[in-house]
Amino acid sequence: MALNLAKTRNFGIVAHIDSGKTTVSERILYYTGKKHKIGEVHDGAASTDWMKEEQERGITITAAAVFARWRDFDINLIDTPGHVDFTAEVERSCRVLDGAVVVFCAVAGVQAQSETVWRQANKYRVPRLVFVNKMDRMGANFDRVVGQVKERLGGNPVPIQMPVGAGDDFTGLVDLISMKYFTYEGDKGEDQIEHDIPENLKAEADKRRASMIDTLASVCGDESIETAYLENGTLTNEQIYTGLKAGALKFTLQPMLCGAALRNKGVQKLLDAVVDILPDPKSSHNMRQYDVDDLTREKPIPTECDPKAPLRAMVFKIMSMPQLGDVSFVRVYQGTIKEGDQLLCLSTRKPERASRMVKLVGAVPHKVEDAQAGDICALVGLKNTITGETLVSPTDTKPMMLEGISFAKPVISMAIEPKSNADKEKLAYALQRLEREDPTFKKYTDTETGQLIIQGMGELHLEVLQHRIRDEYKVDANVGKPRVSYRETITKEVEVRGKHVKQSGGRGQYGDCILKIRPLTAEERSTGVEFIWVDATRGGTVPKEYRPAIEEGVIAELARGYAVGYPCINVHVSLIDGSYHDVDSSEAAFIAAGSLAIRNAYSQLGVIVMEPWMRVEVETPDQFTGGVMGSLQSKRAIITETLDRGPNKIIRCEVPLGEMFGYTTDLRSLSQGRAGYSMEPSEFKQVPNSMLEKIKKAEGAKAG
Repeated sequence: MALNLAKTRNFGIVAHIDSGKTTVSERILYYTGKKHKIGEVHDGAASTDWMKEEQERGITITAAAVFARWRDFDINLIDTPGHVDFTAEVERSCRVLDGAVVVFCAVAGVQAQSETVWRQANKYRVPRLVFVNKMDRMGANFDRVVGQVKERLGGNPVPIQMPVGAGDDFTGLVDLISMKYFTYEGDKGEDQIEHDIPENLKAEADKRRASMIDTLASVCGDESIETAYLENGTLTNEQIYTGLKAGALKFTLQPMLCGAALRNKGVQKLLDAVVDILPDPKSSHNMRQYDVDDLTREKPIPTECDPKAPLRAMVFKIMSMPQLGDVSFVRVYQGTIKEGDQLLCLSTRKPERASRMVKLVGAVPHKVEDAQAGDICALVGLKNTITGETLVSPTDTKPMMLEGISFAKPVISMAIEPKSNADKEKLAYALQRLEREDPTFKKYTDTETGQLIIQGMGELHLEVLQHRIRDEYKVDANVGKPRVSYRETITKEVEVRGKHVKQSGGRGQYGDCILKIRPLTAEERSTGVEFIWVDATRGGTVPKEYRPAIEEGVIAELARGYAVGYPCINVHVSLIDGSYHDVDSSEAAFIAAGSLAIRNAYSQLGVIVMEPWMRVEVETPDQFTGGVMGSLQSKRAIITETLDRGPNKIIRCEVPLGEMFGYTTDLRSLSQGRAGYSMEPSEFKQVPNSMLEKIKKAEGAKAG
């Protein structure tokens, strides 16, 4: 059956941890008829939190894709984690979504991880709605959150609802478009009752509607709406929806709604806003595709949201699920995938087959026959495809590569080993599977110590993976203490020669290159690139076939580091000259020459060691503020801001990651268990000289 694109919505729910995202998702499943019973997060019964670790911890760890129907619209919903350790889940979800609902707590407002998910939505140009949840909590303040969205996130909030009451007095909401008052009755709030606006609220509602229309007309970016407003002094309801849709799609505004998901209030109106305001797949942002031979990626071509066009589908998530095995979540941008179709993974050129196609509600599969352009589904049993790769038809004569997904690099590492030799192979298999699922999880063997090292985004990330190894793969493993992933960089510019000449009888080895090496500028670093290679040779001093070999040697040597044996980053290398021998030159010789040039240059480059710093936000009851700030300062924290949030204090600071291990326990003891914190990666900063010797000793690396 053909997919009705106009009546399809692909959206995600994103937010800071503990804002109520999963509770909102549960209510959506209940009201759309996908569930007959509401599962609560605190009971470990939420559909989208199906993993054992999620149920035990009461948090979302992996993005869950579910489907439902509302008012004859097909909805694909992705519930994402809020904890910074699992930010990759938000990254990959934003990549494939046409819209997002950003959930804020009405008490806490805009928090640290809220800013991260907002930036991710900006990065992938995702239109969004804002849902201010937990209006039933003491200290809830809708207008304060509206102000924070504007001031802290640089948004253009347009409230389209007015809450009636707050905390225990939160009774419902006024829809400023229909100008009706809605309350929620029945055991689970399933009866949304429409009333006329009470007289005591009418003046305030009229004032807020006028403000909504004025803001909408000035920022929505639709000239017809602006003209209608200037001519008539107001807008019709139809024009308001037209302006909201246009502004959301152009990222010039964010409609704001309110409710209390746990108390079953406001979710139906949120669903209405999703289908009335967020874009369909055809009108939303187009994915870019590239010719596979266009290595520069300078000539993108937009995809066509057409089921008859050549297939372009992206695998955005891989999971190992009970009963199903390997499940690959796929967004189809062009063409159609039918059950049984032969597919081709474009980057590896390996064949795949859509042997079984499903849509999921949590861990429960529902069989589907096909997935057309604009749809999201799950393919069971793909073997050769990883996250971010493009699937095409093997008969396509001109396949194109979709723009991929970028992920943050791991910041923390631990040593891991099985408790018994018999478990070595099982551990290797488990780590391989987890690495395929999670692009921010890496493993490698330390060549110096022989230890198997695992890397991730934080303590919780690696702790969850350790438990999954134990519970899912039945491997008992010993895990060492967390270690910081330091980096090295350079501070000076040099020109250096690397000349590798070796004669040992018979054919010799000859490779010679002259490199110019300098630190990256601040502008270059801001792009996220850590290494730039430029071929600036003139004439035939180094034949073209040997230049990639020099680059290979350079990269390999930079990865070894110099001061403490960690990779050297933010380096710009230009190949400016060199020489070769007609007989003795080879790729291996030029690899050695590139490596030698870097080794020769290191002592002149002013190498410094850097450590990852984190942006930290601590929320604590006021009476514990002094002790908490003192503990942060003892960890080399730089306090950037302190704010009041109701009865609590918010402390924002930057702290070295290495100082934050075990901080959860420290904070609990300082605050009688009442304070909490969140953190996200900030930047790498130079390690103080006073700590450098300790790091060198701990890492077992020799000084340069």
